[in-house]
Amino acid sequence: MGILLDVKALVHKRRLELRQKVLFLQENYQITPKIVVIIVGENPGSQSYVKGKQTAARAIGVESEVIAYPETVSQVEILQVIQKHNADPKTHGIIVQLPLPANLDESLITSTILADKDVDGFCAEHQGRLVSGQKGFISCTPKGIIEILKMSGQTIAGKHVVVIGRSNIVGKPVALLAVAEHATVTICHSQTQNLCAITQMADILIVAIGKAEFITKEYVKSGAIVIDVGVNRASGTTKLLGDVKTTDVLEVASIVTPVPGGVGPMTITMLLENTIEAAYFQNHIAFDISY
Repeated sequence: MGILLDVKALVHKRRLELRQKVLFLQENYQITPKIVVIIVGENPGSQSYVKGKQTAARAIGVESEVIAYPETVSQVEILQVIQKHNADPKTHGIIVQLPLPANLDESLITSTILADKDVDGFCAEHQGRLVSGQKGFISCTPKGIIEILKMSGQTIAGKHVVVIGRSNIVGKPVALLAVAEHATVTICHSQTQNLCAITQMADILIVAIGKAEFITKEYVKSGAIVIDVGVNRASGTTKLLGDVKTTDVLEVASIVTPVPGGVGPMTITMLLENTIEAAYFQNHIAFDISY
């Protein structure tokens, strides 16, 4: 029987470290890291996630400003507010909460954010830096997944990592990060044949497919580490379910991350880390986080 990893303890540890980074800036340079969050519409999931970001930011001393628009907002208005904060030296990070309504050009809007302030790591420059092994802001969920593995003492080098999902936000970047950590990586997706045979070879299985409790113990090798990225609402309830059927998979896996309370809180922590790092970088101050 495996264990449900206490990710909240890891998150708490990292946020204490980040709080010290904020205090250093405030006490020595009179700088408070600031993130601007732009949200459009009234998607309950997006609103809940933004509130979580605000609460976490406040707890470690990061200033957050939420700019909320109705779905009827024009694209021009959003681009103008992004340009305003691009030019504001007191704003260190800008993110646009996704998804956006269909009438807005998501790619154009997110690419308008300056690379130095793109703390979500979505722009082409940061994605290119990741591919080429150069330093840049890494997308927060993939970065958080690697942090969870490292902070919990797991070895990545030499392991077979299987990623289910090939999105630009999670699947592709986490695969690249695992390669950078010297893992052997396989990416699976909706067209993958014999999925179960592939996942059963994984030492570390990362699941990001958006299908509630899709992965059962039949997909998992004995002793594997399973990272559940999924967040799905159970039909007719407010209960959150992962992509992994946790109680079932714990019968064979050594470690499983919980949903809720797993990858999600670490993702927010990585967003705050990127914002603090941006404040250091924009003011030419060295930044380092050690494990």
